[in-house]
Amino acid sequence: MFEHLSLEQLYAGLDEIQKSPANHGELKAIVIRPLTDQRRSLTQCEVSPEGGVHGDNWAQGCWKSKADGSPHPDVQVAIMNSRTVALIAQTEARWSLAGDNLYVDLDLSSENLPCGQRLRIGLAELEVTDEAHNGCKKFANRFGTDAVKFVNSAIGKELHLRGIYAKVITSGLIQVGDTVTKI
Repeated sequence: MFEHLSLEQLYAGLDEIQKSPANHGELKAIVIRPLTDQRRSLTQCEVSPEGGVHGDNWAQGCWKSKADGSPHPDVQVAIMNSRTVALIAQTEARWSLAGDNLYVDLDLSSENLPCGQRLRIGLAELEVTDEAHNGCKKFANRFGTDAVKFVNSAIGKELHLRGIYAKVITSGLIQVGDTVTKI
């Protein structure tokens, strides 16, 4: 049985999370969700405005859609801070359970990455959207209720500890180890 961290243990890791670089970080992991509750870690993949993170189920439809029923681009790519997921998941093998596509060592705070901020990863360009990314029941089941309280707290929201959403502006190949740059 996996033991979840307490709220006190999670807050003790906040200083390390806040050391994330502001302008130039690194893509630490790529995960696609081919089907609901399935995860597949990749070393590289294509991203595009039409397909999102290729191989991910976003393109087949998702929880947020446009009036015509197509998946909404504002929730195309889910991004989480790698230091946050490392703390909450405790082992890299459990990172993918968070359900995000990209895990980056970069400051995802509202102050550093406001809505509309562009990021270059490999050959691709993404734009941060204003869609809220919150801890949910599945996140609580996988990481504990204290993890949800932590990411949904006032400081958690400000730092976007649960992550952010972005849409693909320019297609391209991305790979683990790529620099993530604010542009």
